Amino acid sequence: MFGCHFGRLFQVTVAGGSYQEGLTAVIQGNPPGMLFTEQEIYGDLLLRKPGADELSSPRKEPDLPIIYTGVNAADTIEGAGNRNMTNGTPMTILIPNLDRHFIHIKQYQDTNRTPRPGHASYASFIKYGLCDDSIGAGIFSGRYTSTIVAAGYIAKKVLQKCGIQICSYVKEAAGVRCPDMDSDRILAMTNAYKKMRHDLDPFYQEIYVKGRINPDMRFLEKAAVFAQIEQEIDAIRDKAPKMSHNKIVDKYGVHPVLCCPDLKAADEMLNACNKITATGDSSGGVIEVVVKGMPVGVGEPVFDKLDAELGKMLGIGAVKGVEIGAGFAVKNMTGIQSNDQMKTVDGKVVFASNNAGGITGGLSSGQDIVVRLAVKPTPTIDKPQKTIDKYTLENKDLAAITRRDPTIAGRVWPVAENYTAMIILDNLLAYYGYEAMKEKVSK
Repeated sequence: MFGCHFGRLFQVTVAGGSYQEGLTAVIQGNPPGMLFTEQEIYGDLLLRKPGADELSSPRKEPDLPIIYTGVNAADTIEGAGNRNMTNGTPMTILIPNLDRHFIHIKQYQDTNRTPRPGHASYASFIKYGLCDDSIGAGIFSGRYTSTIVAAGYIAKKVLQKCGIQICSYVKEAAGVRCPDMDSDRILAMTNAYKKMRHDLDPFYQEIYVKGRINPDMRFLEKAAVFAQIEQEIDAIRDKAPKMSHNKIVDKYGVHPVLCCPDLKAADEMLNACNKITATGDSSGGVIEVVVKGMPVGVGEPVFDKLDAELGKMLGIGAVKGVEIGAGFAVKNMTGIQSNDQMKTVDGKVVFASNNAGGITGGLSSGQDIVVRLAVKPTPTIDKPQKTIDKYTLENKDLAAITRRDPTIAGRVWPVAENYTAMIILDNLLAYYGYEAMKEKVSK
C-alpha cells in the first residue's frame, strides 16, 4: 500500500486499521529538546474520538496514545533533566484499539458482501482483493484520522514555539452557518472549548490527571494498564462529570456539543442536525481553519504552493472540497472586489481585506491563513439503500444501519486543525532553511 506517508522535512508515516491491533504514527523532523506527554496528545485525540456526544458514533474507543520511540529513556547524564525529551530520532505514537469486540466484528462479517454506498468498500475490495481489510473499513475508516491528530499535535506544539497559532471550528452544519468573526475571538473560544472537553472527559481525568499512566512508566507497564482499561471502558465512561447545557455555557462560555464560537449558531446547527438524524439520514458541513502569526514568504512556486499543499487535506476521508480565503466566491467578484489592497501603518503592511486567505502566488502574505473544508454527510445511514454483492455482482438491498455518526463535521475539525499544522511546519522548515542559506551567501 502506498500513500500513507506525508511530508518532505516534517515527515509522518501512518499505519493500522479500525479493527487491527491499533494505529501508529511515525514522525520525523521534530526537533530535539522538547517535552511531550501522552496526556497532552490525548487532550487533542479526545476531541475527535467517537461516543463523546449526541452527534457522534456510539463506538467507545478511548484513543489513548503511547509514546513508544523518539524520547530519552533517562537523563543522558546524571542530573541532566532531559529524560522523556525528544532526541531528534523518529518519534512513534501508538494508539491501541480497545473497543474491539467480536460482536462488532461479526456485524461486519455479516454485511461485508454488500458495500455501503458512499464508503470505499467496493473500490478497496477491487484494489486489494479477498484480503482487503474490510472489518470496520480498515485504514479507510475514520479511525485512521487519530494518527493525523496525534502527529499534528506534535507539529502544532513546535509551531507554537515559533509564534504560530492554529485553531479550527465548525463553520457550517446541516445548512446553518456561523457568522464571520474576529480570529482572536475564534482562537480564544476554541481554546475554551478544548478546556471544557478536557475537564469533562472521564479518561482524561481518570487516566492522566489522577496519574494512572505517567511519563515515567515503561511501555510494558503502560500496556498492562491498557489491558485493565479495556475491561473498564464502561465503568470509566460512567464517571464522566455531569454538567447541564446551561452550566457549561455559564462556566466555559462555549457550546457543550459543537466547537462553534457563536453559541446561537451552534444551537441552530445542533437542532438542524438532529432533525435530519431523526429521519434516519445524515448531514454535512464546513470546517474553517485559521493560522495566525505566519511570516511572509512561506511556500514554494508552481507545484509546491502553500495553498496547493493545504489542498492535501482532501486526504481526510470525509472532505470533498478545500478552499482558501474567499474560495469559490471569487467567481462572482470583480478584480477590485477580490484584490486585498495594502497600505503601511507605523511601518507595517496592513491589508484592507483577506480574500486571498493569507496566500498569494502560493506564498504566505503575513495575514491569517484561512482554509475551509467541505465535509460530506455520513455515508452510513439509517435508511435502506441499493447496493450489490461484491462477490457475485447480484443486485441487493442494504438494510438500515443505526451505529453511525449523525454528522462527521463535529469530529473533523481537530483533524483539520492538526493536519494543517503538519503542512505548515513542513513548509516552515523549508522556509527557515532557505532564509538561513540566503543569509549565509549574502555575507
